Amino acid sequence: MSVSKVIIGLTNPKSPTNVGGVMRAAGCYGAAQVRYTGQRYEYAARNQTQYDTDTHHARGRIPLTSVVDLLDDLPQGMKIVCVDLVLGAIPLPQFNHPEQAIYIFGPEDGTIRQQVIDRADAVVYVPTVGCMNLAASVNVLLYDRLAKSAQAEGSDELIASSRDTNNRVKVKPGR
Repeated sequence: MSVSKVIIGLTNPKSPTNVGGVMRAAGCYGAAQVRYTGQRYEYAARNQTQYDTDTHHARGRIPLTSVVDLLDDLPQGMKIVCVDLVLGAIPLPQFNHPEQAIYIFGPEDGTIRQQVIDRADAVVYVPTVGCMNLAASVNVLLYDRLAKSAQAEGSDELIASSRDTNNRVKVKPGR
């Protein structure tokens, strides 16, 4: 399962902080693109000073694209997976991720439209008490996808290339 066959779709996000967190997650987990609908994010990003949560500068590598409809112009074979607290949804731990997917998330203060849910190949939710932050939800979903894939087998090379420059600690040999 290739992680690069992933698109993240954000429904009318309102917070540049959350979108920055989503971009960082997209970079960490190898998503190919982040799409969003609505005007709230652009307005907020233009008119507010926000802490930049995309500290790995994923925006330089991963397209962040404003679209009218998240489902327009999807690659052939791309499955639609909605991620939200929706009655009848599949708990994320029980979900088998498709090879190619657009994962659609609702806004911070709302939900995914029924018309989009009706077109989905699957609807999943993260089992929590209460709702999670948008960026946190994207992180959990992408981690779950990675953990269930063949890429989950780690290596020291992956750790060395991923960790912060201030992190040089090691596990003692023989542990």
